[in-house]
Amino acid sequence: MSEARARRLAEVIHEVVAEALKFKVKDPRLGFVTVTDVRVTPDLRDATVFYTVLGDPVEQASTAKALESATGLLRSEVGKETGVKFTPTLTFTPDAVPENARHIEDLLRSAAQRDSAIAAAAKDAEFAGESDPYRSEDPTSEPQ
Repeated sequence: MSEARARRLAEVIHEVVAEALKFKVKDPRLGFVTVTDVRVTPDLRDATVFYTVLGDPVEQASTAKALESATGLLRSEVGKETGVKFTPTLTFTPDAVPENARHIEDLLRSAAQRDSAIAAAAKDAEFAGESDPYRSEDPTSEPQ
C-alpha cells in the first residue's frame, strides 16, 4: 500500500477516535485524554494511537485501562467511518513527547543556571597576563 493512503487513514482514525472518546465512551476511568498521533502500518492492518493524559500517574493508569476496555467500541467506530476492507486493530500507547519536553526544559534551565554562574564569575575576572598578548607592530613603520 502507498504511504499516502496509510497517512490519510491515520488522519481519519485520529479524528474518529478523538470524537468517539469525547462523545461515545462513557467510562468514568477515562481522564482528560488527548489523541496526539496515529500511525498505521503499510499493510493498513494495525494502527497505533498515541495519547496523553492530563493528571497524575494514577489517572494515567486508569485512563490506560479505560482505553483498553473501550478498544472494541473504538475499533467498530473506525470501521464504520473509514469503510476499509479490514478495520485495523487499535493499540493505545502513551505519548512520550510531554516527558521528553519536560526533560529538555530541565536541561535548558540547568544550562542557563550554569551560564549565569560562569558570567558572574567572569564579571570581575582579570587577564592572567597582558590584555593583548599578541605583538602588534605599528602599521606605519616599514619592515626591516
